[in-house]
Amino acid sequence: MLNNDQLSGAYNLVAPAPVTNHEFTKSLGRVLCRPTISPLPAFAARVMFGEMADALLLSSSRIASTRLKDIGYTFIDNTLEHALTRLLK
Repeated sequence: MLNNDQLSGAYNLVAPAPVTNHEFTKSLGRVLCRPTISPLPAFAARVMFGEMADALLLSSSRIASTRLKDIGYTFIDNTLEHALTRLLK
């Protein structure tokens, strides 16, 4: 993208399919062959991380890779589980 003069502006460099924290935790557990009992409760995150918990862990954002798809970008991994497997195994 840096070397292509025809592409300009902002691009969201995110995965093609957004997932929730719960989905991420379950996928990570499956890839690492570890049990995932339950997600971290919000109150526990706030006790451990203070106000940073809201900004970093508890807030939600739905960011799409629409512009990447529009230019024909092909993702190496189309699912979170494929990406985690490739990166962590």
